[in-house]
Amino acid sequence: MKISTNVKKMQPSSTLAAMQKAQALKAEGKDVIDLSVGEPDFDTPQFIKDAAWEAIQSGKTKYTATSGVKILQDAIVGFYEREFNKSYKPSEIMATSGGKQAISNAVATLCEAGDEVLIAAPYWVSFPEMIAFTGAKAVVIDTEETEFVLTAEQVRRAITPKTKLIILNSPSNPSGRVIPADEFRKIIEVCAENNVYVISDECYLLFVYPPNEVFSVASLSDELRQFVCIAGSFSKTYAMTGWRVGYTIAPETWTKAMLKLQSHTTSHPASFAQYACATALDNVEQSRKSVKEMLAEYERRRNWFLPALNEIGLVSAMPEGAFYAFPNVKKFANTSAEFSDRLLNETYCVTTDGAGFGSEGYIRISYATSMERLKEAIERIKGII
Repeated sequence: MKISTNVKKMQPSSTLAAMQKAQALKAEGKDVIDLSVGEPDFDTPQFIKDAAWEAIQSGKTKYTATSGVKILQDAIVGFYEREFNKSYKPSEIMATSGGKQAISNAVATLCEAGDEVLIAAPYWVSFPEMIAFTGAKAVVIDTEETEFVLTAEQVRRAITPKTKLIILNSPSNPSGRVIPADEFRKIIEVCAENNVYVISDECYLLFVYPPNEVFSVASLSDELRQFVCIAGSFSKTYAMTGWRVGYTIAPETWTKAMLKLQSHTTSHPASFAQYACATALDNVEQSRKSVKEMLAEYERRRNWFLPALNEIGLVSAMPEGAFYAFPNVKKFANTSAEFSDRLLNETYCVTTDGAGFGSEGYIRISYATSMERLKEAIERIKGII
């Protein structure tokens, strides 16, 4: 069998590989501490589960429009009006099977061979592979010198006549860093000046620790938003990773192209899951309470875990959002893969090799697990370094 050239260019997901290693060790009866997982360790809020069950019971289990059910589109419009004082039309919004498909749709409908797409390292592992599949070239901006916070000047220097698109992710997976609002606006302005389009991956949008503030490109001017596609997700904010619902907000022309593509792939997310997501957005009081509780717990863990990591020599910039640390391990091993393997084999702590995120010499550690397990992890790691 001859596999297509575009698929051959792609690398397997390092985050999923780490998860599979953890599952295999657990199956062997090992006491594994999984620090690789990129999902909340909270259950989906009960009111959202109730909404899904109600949708199933009332027969909302049929095909929907590719763009999603109207109640979900309206709920997304309402969320951005309420939170960022900006209006969108339903024709600019479509539901997707998770945030990953939202980004993939946006890349695939805009890029082709000969195009360049900017991504800032460390980047989410799927960004370069989505780009490779289209035949375009990923151009990596190394942000190590700015402690993993992308700047407008770095973007300006990276743009060439071939640059078609940039993918931004703040709060960042894997570093947890947040691009300040003013800098984010400058980045979009630089892109607009050069006719470069933007995908803003807002998967961790509301997971920002005070005093930092939540920022969405939705808050920008109408002129700048003409260059932007927002890729949103319910997975992290509402602890709905397995529900597989995301969305895009983009200019109508871009949205129509994504609808055409999706109509021939997944069609739409599960119907009843869409109704549950609409409830998550529309039930403002319960949603805010749920997000506040999760964020407070993540902040509590971060405030203990990051100093503990730094104390044992795994130095990491303090994340302003999400639930990841991205420590430097260069003094402990020749490669980040070597160090991750050592942690796995000697301590049964599962982490993710930073090379998969474009930053050799670092590892991603998720603190989306209990404080008890985080403390145990520190003790185990301390024992081998």
